[in-house]
Formats: sequence, C-alpha cells, structure tokens
Amino acid sequence: MELFGTPDTRAEHRPGGSIILTSGTPLGPVPENMAVPFREGARAHPDRLLVAERGGDAWRRVTWGEALRLVDGLAQALIDRNAAGRPVMILSGNSVEHLLLTLACFTVGSPAVPVSTAYSLLDPAFGKLRAMTALVKPAVVFADDPTAYADALDVVGAEALTGREELHGWASTTPTSAVAERTASVSSDTIAKILFTSGSTGLPKGVVNTHRMLCSNQTMLRQIWPFLAEEPPVMLDWLPWSHTFGGNHNLGLVLANGGSLYIDDGRPGPDPVKRTVRNLAEVRPTVYFNVPAGYASLLPHLESDREFAKAFFSRMRFVFFAAAALPQRVWDGTGKVAASVGAQATMTTSWGATETAPAATSAYYPSGRSDCIGVPLPGVSINLAPVGPKLEIRVKGPSVTPGYFDNPDKTREAFDDDGYYRTGDAVRLVDENDPGKGLVFDGRINEDFKLSSGTWVSVGTLRSALLSACDGLLADAVLTGHDRDCIGALVWLNQAKAQTLAGGGTPAETAAVRNALAGALRQLNGDGVGSSRRIARILILEEAASLAHGEITDKGYINQRAVLDRRAKLVELLHADPTAPAVIVPASS
Repeated sequence: MELFGTPDTRAEHRPGGSIILTSGTPLGPVPENMAVPFREGARAHPDRLLVAERGGDAWRRVTWGEALRLVDGLAQALIDRNAAGRPVMILSGNSVEHLLLTLACFTVGSPAVPVSTAYSLLDPAFGKLRAMTALVKPAVVFADDPTAYADALDVVGAEALTGREELHGWASTTPTSAVAERTASVSSDTIAKILFTSGSTGLPKGVVNTHRMLCSNQTMLRQIWPFLAEEPPVMLDWLPWSHTFGGNHNLGLVLANGGSLYIDDGRPGPDPVKRTVRNLAEVRPTVYFNVPAGYASLLPHLESDREFAKAFFSRMRFVFFAAAALPQRVWDGTGKVAASVGAQATMTTSWGATETAPAATSAYYPSGRSDCIGVPLPGVSINLAPVGPKLEIRVKGPSVTPGYFDNPDKTREAFDDDGYYRTGDAVRLVDENDPGKGLVFDGRINEDFKLSSGTWVSVGTLRSALLSACDGLLADAVLTGHDRDCIGALVWLNQAKAQTLAGGGTPAETAAVRNALAGALRQLNGDGVGSSRRIARILILEEAASLAHGEITDKGYINQRAVLDRRAKLVELLHADPTAPAVIVPASS
C-alpha cells in the first residue's frame, strides 16, 4: 500500500484578496466517539501491546485486552462516584495510568482535563492551576505521585485519586450494564477533552475538544497516510499529553489504528536525549514524531553512531516534525543519515492548533523543503485572509473547536463572520500559480513588529534565517527591535557545539564562539540587505528558558512574548548605545 495519499487541492479566489483552499477528497467515515476504535481494537486484537512504560531497565506493558478490562472498571468507578459526564482533571505526566483514566473518561463521557506539569509542580503560587480549577470544576483529580502533587491536590480540592495502586483499586470495580449504557450515550458533540492554551497573553483558555473533532482528525490522517490501515503504528513518544500534538495527534493515531505506544522517558537536551536514543534503539518505531528541538538533539547521535542510525531507520516509514520551524540543515542532515543506511524514510510535517484537533494541513507529498506545511486535509477548509501585509490562515471543518469552555466572549472573538477560526498564524503560497505545492509558515502575526522607520519585521522568517546562518551554534533565538532603529536577537547557544568550539572555556565568553556568531551575522546581513532583514546585534542568554515562567513550553518551543517581557532589562542592554561589551555585532568585512 502507498505511504501517502494523493493530494487534490482546490483554490477559490474571493473579492477582497482572500483565497479558500480545500481538498477535493471527501472526508471518510468518522466514528461517533473515541471509545469506539479503542473498544473495537481491544476485541479484535486483545493480545497486542497498547502501551509500555519504562520501569528501570524493563518495560511495563499493557495489552489492548488488559486495558479494556481496566478501563471498564475505572468507568464503573466514575459512575459509582457520580463523576460520569463531569470533568476529570489529570495532573500527571504521560503514564500507563494517565492513558487508562483518559480512556475511561471517553467511555463514560467525562471531559478529560490533562494539566501541564509546569502548572502543578513548578509554580508555587498555582495561579494558572487555580484558574483552571475554577473554570472546569472537576469531579475527580488524579495524580500519579501523591507526594510531589500534594500541594496541587489541595488547590484543586476535588475527590482525589492518587497513585498507581489506588487507581488500580478503582479499576478492580466490577463493571455493570451502566458502562455500556454510558458509552452508547456519548455523542460526537460530547466533550472529550478540555485542553488549555499556554496562557502567554493572560490566563490559559480551555479549548473544547469534542469527540467529533478527535475522530474526524484521525480519519483525515488515515486518508493521507493510507498504509496505517494495514500497518498499525509502533511509536515511541515523549510529547506531553497536556498538549494537542502528543495527546491528540500522536496518542490518537495509536488508538484509531490499533497501534502500540512506548512512552519515552527522554526528551530534547544533551543528557535527556541519551535516554531517547536507548529507547529508540530498542523499540525501532515505524513512525516517529518530534519537535524541531528534538531532532536537533537527536541528529548528532544519528550522525556519529551508524548502528543506532540503522536501528532507528530499520522499520521507519516516515519521520515527522511540527510545533515550530525546523532548520533546513536538520532536515538535510536527517535525510543524509537515512540515505547512508539505505533507508527510504521520508521527513514530513503538518500544521494545526489546539483548536483544530490539531492537524489542518499536511505535506503528505515530497516537498523537499523544511518550511512547507502542505495543503488542507480532507474535510478541512482553509481561508487565507489578508491581515496587513500578510495572509492569516483560518480554518473551518469538523475538526475545529466549537469554542472555549464557559467563555462565550473569547469564543466569539475567535471566529470570523464566515465561521472560520482565526489562528493568528501567517502563511504564504509556495507557488501563487499552483496551490497544490502547499503553504509556507510565515510567522505569528502578533509577533511581527515595526522598526522606528515603520518597516515591518517578519519575525518567523528572520529567526529561521538566523538559526540557519549560525549553522547549529544556536539552539534558539528571540528577535527584538519594536519601535527601535535596528533588529537585535537574544539567543541561546547549542551547548554541545559551543563547548566544542570553546575548547573548554565558558562558551558565552570565548572569542571563538563570539567570532563565529559575528561572522554568521555578517553572512546573514550581506550586501544590500534591507533593515527588515538585517540583525545588528546579538546577546547570548546564559540562563535557560524558564518553563515555570512560560518562556518555554512542555514541547520545547519558545514563547517569544514571555521571553521579551521577563527579560526586558536585557533587551534594553542589547539596544543600548554605546554598545555594551557583552553584545556581539557583525564582523567587519
């Protein structure tokens, strides 16, 4: 069977400059709720592995059949406690128990409310957790570690389900006919999850995720990746289930296609990625999903260890990234490694949001470029709406949220007059004469700014160009310059590469590192480059981006606004005249 489906993109140009993009492929059959594919799968292949979690050197494994038995017990326990149909808050990270409880929520029609661990472990004031609790009013709150989450459990105040043993005690409840009755009552409009946004501009909003959204999106993915019908995916994944990428896209792909999920105890970063490397070599997944920071951490291991590269690509159908822009060098480097071990694995990506369940577009065809986010999925309508100098991508379809939980004002603001969800993301066509070649992500509209000259700066485009020019020396960057005379950048070093270049010294203070960045700026700026594309100065940040302060998300991407707000004094230092000694400027010709 073919790896990818065949795109059929249609374009309609409307008065006022907007362009409507749709797929000519109709959306296929959609299950009524997410409990349906799980229960059908458990009956069809009860002995197949559903989920595995690290326990020291071994994996703790649960089959589909075992999961169904435990889920039905949990479902009955929720019914007995009058919690069926009411929100269930989950404070824990990814785990077997987290999955079982989520499936029990699907079974009885209770909205699952997974909360980022940052809000319950790293914020001593629990400001966002308090706001979430007040909004959803959970009937039950689960925490897999009662000691670590003790204070957070007090904040939530709902009936607590704590620890693995207590959860399995609830799961030992004997199911009655009430479980089947509740499952039959779960409609496509029933809320499956309430997922919270990052809250970068205030308190997090609770995004309603209905069963229709989740089921429709999985049908769309099966249509663009038809091999899944015959090859149930085997996955290793660390992406947090409190976010839509890991919790809806990836976990949903396993549930909808009879797959197996190994929970990765590693994550991006010089040390944690070593656990991911060990796990990947053991699991040998058939599809792999990660964020760009994850691939940047993984690539050196693939390049330096041929046996690991062979293991990684041995069963791989494709590797996939999303959530942020992938530097072209990482794309090219991963492809080069794959070719060196004779692998045919394709690298691909898509685009979406928590409000779109999440995938709305996908590059399910060879694009050859890392910045192409593809074309609309079957059943999705995309509106490219002019907003200032850019095109905002807006979305309508069965996978789009009906709104924000108990927040009608924010819901009204989120949609335009034609019913399209306003994403705030900008895109442009790869080829204005051929929409089938896809879209290119063009940054967040509210991140772009004007220099004092009135010239607009496209932050997403220029940030990617800076990272590319620095050839892996930078891990990430935040651009500055709103209402100023020039553009600056606050940057984090890629510590592995910087340490090598520094030769044992402190990288941020080492001449070799500073000279390399100065040279990269000179190359980036070039001759004749206008002010909107010219970065005049760089300041290296030695303090890592803070998860507790919202500067970085659980998925590993940077919240530009949070960084600028928290480090306002460093922005002033970066732009001060005369130039401060710590600031790096382009090398002289």
